[in-house]
Amino acid sequence: MTSYLTIGIILGLSAGFTPGPLLTLVISETLRHGIGAGIRVSLAPIVTDLPIILLTFFILERLSAFHGFLGIISIVGGFFLLFLGYEGMRAKGVDLTVHGERTKSLAKGIAANALSPYPYLFWISVGAPTMVKAMKLNVVAPAAFVCGFYIALIGSKVLTALLVGRSRPFLSGRFYINTMRFLGLILAVFAVILFRDGLKLLG
Repeated sequence: MTSYLTIGIILGLSAGFTPGPLLTLVISETLRHGIGAGIRVSLAPIVTDLPIILLTFFILERLSAFHGFLGIISIVGGFFLLFLGYEGMRAKGVDLTVHGERTKSLAKGIAANALSPYPYLFWISVGAPTMVKAMKLNVVAPAAFVCGFYIALIGSKVLTALLVGRSRPFLSGRFYINTMRFLGLILAVFAVILFRDGLKLLG
C-alpha cells in the first residue's frame, strides 16, 4: 500500500507543477485576484476528475483478463509519462504574463481542467491501469494511490498560488526549474516500468 501511495504522490507532484491550462489559470487568477482565487482554481480537479476515474477504472477492471489489451495500454502510458518527463527535464520556467480578464475562479478552473486532454490521457493510460494493478493487492492500495495523487496534485497547485502571491519570480527561478527536471527524471523511470509491465502482459 505504501508503494502505491508514494507513486501517487510523485505523479501528483509532477502533474501539479507541470505547466498547462490549469496551472496557468492558477497563476493568472492569483496575480489578478489574490491567493484565494488561485486556491479555488486548484480545487477544480476534485470536481472534474471523479467521473473520468470511475469510468476508466470500471472499463479496465472489466478488461483485466485481456492481458494483450492491458499491455498496449501500459505501453501507451509509458510513452505518455516519457513525454511528460521530457517536458519536465527541459523546463525553463513559466510565463507570468497575464492576458485578459478572468472572474469566477473555481468555474474557470473546472472548465479549463475538463477541456484539457491531460486528465483523460493520464487516467486512461496511467492512472486506471495502476489502480487495476493495485486492486490485486487489496482494496486499500488503489485508494491510497488516488489519495496520494490528489493530495500532491492539489497541494502543489495551492503551494504555487501561495508562492506566486508572495514571490512572483518563483516560477522562473532555479528551484522550480530544478524541481521540474528532477520530477521529469522520475517520470522517465516510471515510464520504463510501464514499458516493462506492458511487454510482460504482451508475452
